[in-house]
Amino acid sequence: MQNRISSFPPLIDDQSEILILGSIPGVRSLEKQQYYAHPQNKFWRIISELLNEEFTEDYGERIRILKKHHIALWDVIDSCERKGSLDSEIKNEEANQIAELLEEHPNIKAIFCNGGKSYKNLQKLLGKNYRLPMFLLPSTSPLHTVSFEKKLEEWKRILDFLS
Repeated sequence: MQNRISSFPPLIDDQSEILILGSIPGVRSLEKQQYYAHPQNKFWRIISELLNEEFTEDYGERIRILKKHHIALWDVIDSCERKGSLDSEIKNEEANQIAELLEEHPNIKAIFCNGGKSYKNLQKLLGKNYRLPMFLLPSTSPLHTVSFEKKLEEWKRILDFLS
């Protein structure tokens, strides 16, 4: 049985310079209504290391840290049918309005995709030669078995675009 699920609203403001896009929240994130809520997902650890911020479990503090560093967060998929949390199980997906979001937030300088699914979908949505640079980063999911150190090294590319 496939369940229809929806993504969260974008976490973005007029100061945002970087947009990080996932595919769509997993089961744990949907249950907690928080981006990257699965304890094994390395997103928040990577962000803490990258930005030289103390790691915290407090979701409100996590969001404050993103905003402080001008990082926005959203997903490329607005809604889809999916059993479980795997991107490979996504069916009948509908895209988020990424181009419109970028028009409304002209301070965004670059887009970083958390994993292959978001990157492929973004390229379909915006085209490969979109006006902003788009980068594929290794997924922070526990299913993507690259080491934390290697993921962190790749994610450091974000720092080149932060003021």
